[in-house]
Order: sequence, then C-alpha cells, then structure tokens
Amino acid sequence: MACVWPEATSTVRYQDSWDYDLPASVTPLNPVPDASESSPYGDLTREEFYKNHQILHKESFMLNQQNMKICTQSWRPNSTLQLKGLVAMLHGYNSESSWLFELTAVAIAKAGFLVCAIDLQGHGYSDGLPGHIPNIEPIVCDCVQFFDSIKVDHPKLLRFIYGESLGGAIAILPTWPLEKLLPVAAFLAPTWKIVISKPLASKSYKEEWKRKLVVKNPNHKASWEAANGDCIGIVESF
Repeated sequence: MACVWPEATSTVRYQDSWDYDLPASVTPLNPVPDASESSPYGDLTREEFYKNHQILHKESFMLNQQNMKICTQSWRPNSTLQLKGLVAMLHGYNSESSWLFELTAVAIAKAGFLVCAIDLQGHGYSDGLPGHIPNIEPIVCDCVQFFDSIKVDHPKLLRFIYGESLGGAIAILPTWPLEKLLPVAAFLAPTWKIVISKPLASKSYKEEWKRKLVVKNPNHKASWEAANGDCIGIVESF
C-alpha cells in the first residue's frame, strides 16, 4: 500500500506500461521473471542483475541516534531521463530491504523513480535483536533520518511512501513529519500483543516459489523463523 507525503498530490502507480517512453534498450519493468526459488537474481549475480535491468544501486550504513548501524539502500534508473519522484520503501516485520523486497524496489526504479529503503532495527543487516521491536519510536526516527537525508539532495521531487505489512502500518499513519507521527505511534504501540504463530512466510506469500525463496535468504535475521517453525509475532488489538 502506498501513502503520499504531504507535499505530493498523487499516489504511486505500478504497472508494466508506464505513460512515458523508455529507450528501446530498457528491459521490461517487472524483474520477477528473472527470479527463482533460490535467488531473486535467478542465475545472475547481484551485479549482473542490476546491469541487466539498467539500475544504479547503492548500499551503505548510517549511524542512528542510538549509535546503531542501520543498513540503507537506494535504486535509480541508469538513464538520463528526468526522475518522476522519490519513493521511500518500508519493509514488513521479519523481512528486509533486500532479497524478495528488492524486486519491488527495482520495478519501481525502472518506472523512473529514485527508490530508497532501510533495514529496520533487528531486521536485515541492521543492528538489533532479530525481529525485536519493543518500541516503535526509534524505528520511525531511523526512517525519518534516512529519508530526510535523501530528500535534501532531491528537494523538487514528489515524495511517496510505500510500505508492506509493518511498513504499511507506518506508511498509512495519518501525518508526517515526525513530531506529528510519534503521538499516534505511541498511542497504538501499547495495544500490540505478542502471540505464537506459524512461520510468517507461510502466511505472507501466496506463491509457493516466494515462500521457498524467503527460506533461502542467506541473511539469518530474515530467515530465522523459517528454520525454527513456530515464531513470536506482533498483533494489534483495538
């Protein structure tokens, strides 16, 4: 689900036929056909995958307010065409900005957008206990810190938020920026309850190949629940 930032006037669309002309050399927008049950890049290396889809990719770490290393990524088309906007992506609980989630980032970037994402604390390659989110406020602070740093370099681009699962819950909170968001998050967070559930991959993806791909993730933080059967999850109670 996508949520527009206050300055923008429209929401993100994703479709294979975008309403502007791409060079003939650009491959179709959807990168999923390249993926397999073992790798989102199929038989290609990650570098070959990006080159094939004409995407410029950057991966780095930022130090957050808690002195934790947070993994950050960005994707943009390797093209001289003017960017259509900036999309900030928020992954779901027990997921990460790489691997399966990365396919969506590449598809949006190929549609002409600058895409940026972070691994939430305790997820992906960021510091923190795996899947442990005792307080939503530091998570939001990390998102704002990184996304604002990208915004400074591209002040004129329309800005959008794309979120899945937990990321979607953050994205659809009614107001940004941070000083307006945190009171809402603080109100919702105490209502969360811990439950024991089946592995999240078995519920999050309809296609069998995606469930197998999640299990193949070499990053243990994203695949620990697949190896351990039942897992601890967060649910909301209203």
